[in-house]
Amino acid sequence: MPLALLALAVSAFGIGTTEFVMMGLLPNVADDLGTSVPTAGYLVSAYAIGVVLGAPLLTGLGSRIPRKRMLLLLMAVFTVGNLASAFAPDFGWLLAGRFLAGLPHGAFFGVGAVVAARLVPDGRQARAVATMFLGLTVANIVGVPAATLLGQHLGWRATFMVVAVIGLAAMAALARLVPQIPVEAHQNVRRELSALGNRQVMLGLLTAVLGFAGVFAVYSYLSSMTTEAMGFGESSVTIVLALFGIGMTLGALAAGPLTDRALRPTLYGSLAALAVVLVVFPFTVHVQWAALVMVVLLGGVGFMTTTPLQMLVMNKAKDAPTLASASNHSAFNLANAGGAWLGGVAIAAGWGWTSPALVGAVLAVAGLAVAVTAGVLDRTPGTSRVVATGARAEEREYAEARSEF
Repeated sequence: MPLALLALAVSAFGIGTTEFVMMGLLPNVADDLGTSVPTAGYLVSAYAIGVVLGAPLLTGLGSRIPRKRMLLLLMAVFTVGNLASAFAPDFGWLLAGRFLAGLPHGAFFGVGAVVAARLVPDGRQARAVATMFLGLTVANIVGVPAATLLGQHLGWRATFMVVAVIGLAAMAALARLVPQIPVEAHQNVRRELSALGNRQVMLGLLTAVLGFAGVFAVYSYLSSMTTEAMGFGESSVTIVLALFGIGMTLGALAAGPLTDRALRPTLYGSLAALAVVLVVFPFTVHVQWAALVMVVLLGGVGFMTTTPLQMLVMNKAKDAPTLASASNHSAFNLANAGGAWLGGVAIAAGWGWTSPALVGAVLAVAGLAVAVTAGVLDRTPGTSRVVATGARAEEREYAEARSEF
């Protein structure tokens, strides 16, 4: 694998850390800024809204910018957003900082996925994309727990300062390791927007919203489940979250080669496994060792869906995959918001702390139904491999540069 993938993974590590660390810092932020924890929860929503809006907006605006420069610009916005969060004088400014930090998220992964796929030979694109996503999963094992502990001991502002430093390191790695990749001659905003009108792209995005909402229906309340249902103390929450991150990493490692081998079967299998794990989860949660195993499995099968979905929208967008790929991350963040809301509705209705798992199972089954419907409707051969996004002449232009890395 090219070292350029390491630069993408480091960037993904920083993005993943800042996305999820706020969930562990909400009490600290609320106490420091004189607001309630539910109100501080809007900081999570602000980031998600930034992702949803920024993915299509920044991808469209940057459609004619060379890929490497675009990645550097997006990571610069990310770094500024985290610096703004660190120095925010009040809650309103922190809300704006979180929104700004979220804006480049989807666009970065959209452009990054296309770059990763073009850095490797045919038949290895999914593994390359999965390697980039490993940075996101490792963030949940190391970055989020470490950043949460840092925020608890040195203040939440220190957390965002450290994330900003990670952003600067990622920019240095991108500048050094990623080769110059020209923008395709046919690339333009209209062509990118037309890709979203593709029926298979839309069904892929809908699958992401429904299927991944099943994961977030549980993940959003995993801390409370740890203490209220599993019987662990508060000090164990970080360990349980890290186990979920380990599952995510294992899922990402398995998803790459499986997706390269057979895209749709991998997607079907991961969604079906997710539904099964979510159904079983409430019946094992009161046995501590079994609950921990289920947490790892939930992270694994849940994250196995991301690589095939990413590759699917890139395939079906044909010569304009970047906006469709970025929009996939908007879909994942809609899943984040929707899954958390529906899980919260179940808890508020008095169905118990484990009820979000059953809600998530229904969502996973709905996502599977959409995915199978899309597969039946799809009569295009070769969907297990990404469609080349550039002309062969352009590939030769950066092939030599790529070999240096």
